[in-house]
Amino acid sequence: MKRILIILLAALTAFACVHAPAPCGPVPTGAQLEWQKMEMNLFVHFGPNTFSGREWGLGTEAEDLFNPSALDCRQWADIARRAGMKGIILTVKHHDGFCLWPSPESSHTVRESRWQNGNGDVLKELSEACVAAGLKMGVYISPWDRNDPAYGAPEYNEKYARTLRSVHDGRYGVLFEQWFDGACGEGPSGRVQEYDWPLFHRSVLSLNPGAVLFSDVGPGCRWVGNERGLAGETNWSTLDADGYAPGAGAPPERSLGEGDEDGQYWIPAEADVSIRPGWFWRESENGKVKSVDELMDIYIGSVGRNALLLLNVPPDTTGRIHPVDSARLMAFRERLDRVFGENLAEGASVRTSSSFGPRYRGGNMLDDRYDRFWAAAGRDTCATFELELPGERLFSILELKEYIPLGQRIRSFVVEIPDGDGEWRTLAEGTTVGYRRLLRIPPVRSQRLRVRILSSKASPVLCGVGLYFEER
Repeated sequence: MKRILIILLAALTAFACVHAPAPCGPVPTGAQLEWQKMEMNLFVHFGPNTFSGREWGLGTEAEDLFNPSALDCRQWADIARRAGMKGIILTVKHHDGFCLWPSPESSHTVRESRWQNGNGDVLKELSEACVAAGLKMGVYISPWDRNDPAYGAPEYNEKYARTLRSVHDGRYGVLFEQWFDGACGEGPSGRVQEYDWPLFHRSVLSLNPGAVLFSDVGPGCRWVGNERGLAGETNWSTLDADGYAPGAGAPPERSLGEGDEDGQYWIPAEADVSIRPGWFWRESENGKVKSVDELMDIYIGSVGRNALLLLNVPPDTTGRIHPVDSARLMAFRERLDRVFGENLAEGASVRTSSSFGPRYRGGNMLDDRYDRFWAAAGRDTCATFELELPGERLFSILELKEYIPLGQRIRSFVVEIPDGDGEWRTLAEGTTVGYRRLLRIPPVRSQRLRVRILSSKASPVLCGVGLYFEER
């Protein structure tokens, strides 16, 4: 009897393994999936430019120019946490070459400044603040260095690699993202630096294998192609990166913003934007901080289009986030909570055109557990689901979420509600979904809603659906 039970258990296990949706195309690594789930992070541009008013420092600024009077990284972290951010990325070295930590590879650092009598370390203070606030931390270390005399010569690449290793060696904790750009200026000898990207990537990943590497071509995540914080209406997480490089050799702007439907690599988009006109703080911009409406539009156009939002909020010359910026972030958080605090689809019954099996029924889309999803039958690249709400609801945003561990699949879909005669009429249309799609639709009151997936690369797999109302 025991042997029979063992055989039956083995058969059931084999059946379950065989009868599961197969992945479609490239899929995210575990680190990329956790990165995508962060949804929104804080970008912090801080350094000599904060005090000079420049966007790009010259590299000749005196180290004593950097002298925040009341640096408070715990304030940054607390504001980020209360605003709903999951991590902070700090510009620890911008193009001027000034290092916010006592880099062993430079003499243009906080160590040479009068701030804290040369004993300061912004990176260390932020690392400790992030741990206390339960946030992750990442770094932006510009490869362009307008101060280093070796820049423009082959030996600079090794020096930059050592700089990277001095940050990722564990002394500042585990860093979730390394932010690279392709900025490349003239060296003192008139030569443009030829960056050794494979060396740079190895230098980070050999010490910090879980780090997500950002650049125009990833490999962990890609620039969205603009500094407005907006992804394309269509946005694939896959990209054809071969033959391209960060900076001047980047893929076309359309590929950066929309990805490539049949791209060979999983390289999702990160949308960066500043809450102010500039990236570094200026007193003259205190009255030009983006409004809550603008921030909401950016959120819908980034997080709501399958991208991660990286919102820059630069500290002022005291070393604290300015009250105008912090107040705006809190108002933005309040708006997000008001709009997305209640899923109006909660309690709905779900009817689907097909399913892969009992484990993958339509009701899974209303289950908060990420690994619970609806999968249409194996060969159904067109599929439909219908929501029957407990009563009439007023809504203006539809949320869809694909289960991306099995790849990104959906190409296009249409949203419908019944008219007075019970006939379905089109309310809105969309293209890609990805990790999260937020589609604004005309405000409507209805008890029923239907989503028809018109085209998909493989049978659709959706792990989330939501309806929300936004006053506009």
